[in-house]
Amino acid sequence: MTAVPVNRRSTATLDRRAVRREQVRTEDPRGGSSAKRPSWQRAYVRRLFWTDAVIVVLAVVSAHVIRFGQDSLLTVDAVHALDYTLVSVAFAAAWIIILAGFRTRSRRVVGSGFEEYQRVIASTLRLFGIVAILALVFRMELARGYLAIALPAGLTTLLLSRWLWRKGVSRKRRSGQFSTRVLVVGGARAVRHMAQTFERKKADGYYVVGVCVPRYSGVPGEDIDVGGRCIPIYGDESSVDEALKISGADTVAVTATETLGHEGIQDLVWMLEPLEADLVVATGVVDVAGPRLEMRPVAGLPLIHVEKPRYHGAKRSGKRLFDLMFSSAVLVVLSPVFALVALAIRLDDKGPVFYRAERIGLDGRSFAMIKFRSMVIDADEQIPALLDRSEGSGLLFKMRDDPRVTRVGRIIRRFSIDELPQFINVVRGEMSVVGPRPPLRREVEGYDGRVRRRLLVRPGLTGLWQVSGRSDLSWDEAVRLDLSYVENWSMVTDVLIIGKTVKAVLLSEGAY
Repeated sequence: MTAVPVNRRSTATLDRRAVRREQVRTEDPRGGSSAKRPSWQRAYVRRLFWTDAVIVVLAVVSAHVIRFGQDSLLTVDAVHALDYTLVSVAFAAAWIIILAGFRTRSRRVVGSGFEEYQRVIASTLRLFGIVAILALVFRMELARGYLAIALPAGLTTLLLSRWLWRKGVSRKRRSGQFSTRVLVVGGARAVRHMAQTFERKKADGYYVVGVCVPRYSGVPGEDIDVGGRCIPIYGDESSVDEALKISGADTVAVTATETLGHEGIQDLVWMLEPLEADLVVATGVVDVAGPRLEMRPVAGLPLIHVEKPRYHGAKRSGKRLFDLMFSSAVLVVLSPVFALVALAIRLDDKGPVFYRAERIGLDGRSFAMIKFRSMVIDADEQIPALLDRSEGSGLLFKMRDDPRVTRVGRIIRRFSIDELPQFINVVRGEMSVVGPRPPLRREVEGYDGRVRRRLLVRPGLTGLWQVSGRSDLSWDEAVRLDLSYVENWSMVTDVLIIGKTVKAVLLSEGAY
C-alpha cells in the first residue's frame, strides 16, 4: 500500500485529541459553533420556500395589475376581471407547486449554482408550456400580455433570489458554517487528492473531518497533512462506523473504489442505512460536466457513461453565430471608447495605437491578435532581459510591476480595456468570445499531448481562466481550467462566463 505521510504523536497527545474529537461533534469544523447539517438545511429550505412564494405572488399580481388595472383585482361585478382574479390565484398556486415538484429546493442542489438554476428555469418554462397547451385545448382566451409580463418578471426574480441566497451560503461556508462534514474512505493518494480539492473549493461546503484508508496498518490517531491542516486517520474501512461517531461527519465519500471492491462498497451502503449519513462515490472521472455523464444500469451494474465532447456540427455553428452577433454589437456600442483610448495612447508617447501579437489558434494555426498598445514600443525585445524576474509558473511569463507598461497602459490593463480590440479577431473568425487563453508560439512548442487539446477550439477573449483569477493563476491551474472548458463547453456556460467576466473586470480581480 502507498505510504501515508503522517505526524506521529505521543500517547498523551493522542488522548487529548480523543477528547477534542468528542467536542468537535457539536462544533464548527473551523472553530465556531455551528448547527448540524439537517438543522441548517431545513431552516434554509423554509426560507427559500417563503421567498419563492412571495416572488411568485408578486410577479402574478404585478402582471394582473399592469394588464388589467389595479381595481380589477377585487372588482366582483366585472366578469372578466373576476375570471382573471381566479386565474391569477390558480396560476400562482400552480407555480409554487411545480417549483416543489421539480425539487428546486432539494437539499442536494440548494446552494449548488448551475443545477439549482436549471431546475428553476425548467419548472417555470414547463408551467408556462402547460398553461399554453390548456389554453389551446379548452380554447381559453388568455391575455398574452398577462403571461408575457409574469414569465420574465417571475423567472428573473426567482433566479436573482436564488443567486443572492447562494452568495450568502458561500460566505457562511468560507467562515466554516453550513458545511457538509465529510469522512473520506479510499486509498492513501486518493483521499489526499480529494481533501485537497475540497480545501481549494471552500465555497462548495465540503469539509473533510477524517479519513479511513483500507488495509491501513498504522496507528489510529495519526494525521495526514493537507494544506497545513492535520486530518486524523481513523483506521481502515472497518472503522467507518466508529469514525462517523467520533468525527461527527454527515457524509461518507468513497474514492479509489478498487481499494474496497464491490462487496466492500455494498457492506458500506448497508452499514450506513440506519445512520443519518449520506454516501457519495467519486468515479475518478474529473473535469467532465454533468450533461456528459449518464447513469445506466447494465447487467446489474450502475455504469456511468461518458459522452464524447463535440467540437463540430450545429453546436459549433451556433457558437459562431453568437460570436458574430455579440462582437458586432460590442464594437458598435463601444466605438466611442475605442476613439478615446486611441487618442490617449497617441498623446502619451506618439506610438502606434494597436499592438499585434502572434498567437496560436484553432488547430494550431497562427494569427495576429489585436490589442490596444499598453507597453513601450520595443516591449518584445526586452523580454529576454526580464525572464529571470518572471512571476509566472510553467511556460507563462508575467510580472506584477512590469517596467514596460506605459502610464495609459496601466489604466487600460487594470480594467482589461486593452483587450477590447480582440472583438475584431472574433468577427474575423480567429477567436471566440469565450474559450481557452490564446497561447504564444513558444508556449505551444512546449505543450505535451494533453495540453495540446486546448487547440481543439478557438481561443477566447475570456474564459474560465479569466473568471478564476486571471494573472493570479498558476500554469497548472490555467491549463486545467482550459482543458475543462474544451471538454464541456456549451452556450449556457459561455453566457455564465461572460457575466462573471464583467464582474471580474469591474472589480479588477487578478489584473496587472
